[in-house]
Amino acid sequence: MVGNAAAALRGAPVTTEDFDFMFRPTTGNLAKMERAASSLGASVSQPEYPVSRFYKIANLSVGLLIDMMGHVDGIRSFESLRSRSEKISFGGSSLRVADLRDVIKSKRAAQRPKDLAVLPVLEETLRLCQGR
Repeated sequence: MVGNAAAALRGAPVTTEDFDFMFRPTTGNLAKMERAASSLGASVSQPEYPVSRFYKIANLSVGLLIDMMGHVDGIRSFESLRSRSEKISFGGSSLRVADLRDVIKSKRAAQRPKDLAVLPVLEETLRLCQGR
């Protein structure tokens, strides 16, 4: 998991409307994504096809929005992101959550106004967490 949801799980006081995940866009993973979307009653679209490895999973009737990205700005590779992530447990399941430094790096690299606006909050959270 990357983006503001990951930042929130890392202690940042931020909110988001969706969940962002980086993944390897292999044939097998794309099939898994389709099955997962189907089990959630959601549809999969590729809004920037064919120029991007970006997929959107949505079930608007329940407010579910998931962005699946084969590339994240500022992140060299899936493997590098994963190597710095942490597995966080929820009940009987676990989720790999990006390091807050990687979330900050990706938002800085994306240069979108909404990403730049949240950077001071994320940087302050990182500063406070490092002081613990």
